[in-house]
Amino acid sequence: MPLEIVEIPEKDLGIFVDYPFRLFKNHPFWVGELKRDTVHLLGTGHPFWRHGERKLFMAKRDGRPAGRVAAIVNQAHNNFHGDKTGFFGFFDCEDDKEASGAMLAAAGAWLKAKGMDSVMGPVNPSFNETCGMLLEGFDGPPMVMMPYNPPYYLELAEAAGFTKAKDLYAYRCPTAVGFPDRFEKILARMNRDGNVTIHLADVKNINAAIGEVKDIYNSAWEKNWGFVPMSAEEMDDLAGALKPMLKPDYLFFARVDGKPAGFCLLLPDFNIALKNVQGALGPLNILPFLYRFSFKLNRGRMLTLGVKKEYRNRGIELLLIKQAVVAAKKMGWEYGELSWTLEDNTRINKTIEAIGSELYRKYRIFEKKL
Repeated sequence: MPLEIVEIPEKDLGIFVDYPFRLFKNHPFWVGELKRDTVHLLGTGHPFWRHGERKLFMAKRDGRPAGRVAAIVNQAHNNFHGDKTGFFGFFDCEDDKEASGAMLAAAGAWLKAKGMDSVMGPVNPSFNETCGMLLEGFDGPPMVMMPYNPPYYLELAEAAGFTKAKDLYAYRCPTAVGFPDRFEKILARMNRDGNVTIHLADVKNINAAIGEVKDIYNSAWEKNWGFVPMSAEEMDDLAGALKPMLKPDYLFFARVDGKPAGFCLLLPDFNIALKNVQGALGPLNILPFLYRFSFKLNRGRMLTLGVKKEYRNRGIELLLIKQAVVAAKKMGWEYGELSWTLEDNTRINKTIEAIGSELYRKYRIFEKKL
């Protein structure tokens, strides 16, 4: 059947957002985020697009949607790294190499016209959001804010000329394992004078907690591969999304002599509740959603853990991990996922493995010269 690649105008954003729900309607593991959240993220009013541009494409077979992709210019990334890298994201497609190749070629052509000399992805729309293509671990649903795709996606990317840029790791840590005694001894030595303390977020004064996150975040990740500082507006937007669901055990801080040194953010696996709502809440699914949200969230994710560079190599990362284990047990989680980490971040990966975690999923970022 005839294939065409079409640009999606703003008025048809809903068609672009709906597509994966149609593609994976009966898939046992795929979970979509709430459509309103994706519309907000892709909407030009989102603070990311103050330093970014995008063009949305869809493949159509005989007028029927067969795939989607976004071409993304992140000027903050290029300014920070001094390069001309474009990105692709929000990629979904049938098992159709011709359709995916044509979409990715259209995205690449648009990026090249914008002055980019390479393309990397998938990122939705940056490394601060959902990113990567599932490479290993297809046998279960994704954790909150982690992607899921069938294995053939990898073949689609490779057929379009993309190669590996970097792999991302996800670890599974059973809460029953506890915290190793040898690390307890390290923490005791590290904090003999008691100047390092853990503080749970004060959810009644959430703006102060978010201010502390802002103070730590950009310092903690500035040397990481792919990192781009989040603007104050992006931080505020994220804080607005977290505020309604945040509990003290989800967000906590390490302080040294009372000064912010590091923080950790946990989230229950909201995908358990989202699995059967098909991206929208309504009269027929709101009660099952609320039941799962209240009683079935038995696992979660360590979304973020960071320590300011001046406080590293002192055991503060271990202290935050220990608090995460304590919080996960308190919340009744059977296990937590620590994700994602870079494949070549040997120091943190060995620490995660040493507390009893197993590497159980891998994700790939692809790249291609234009």
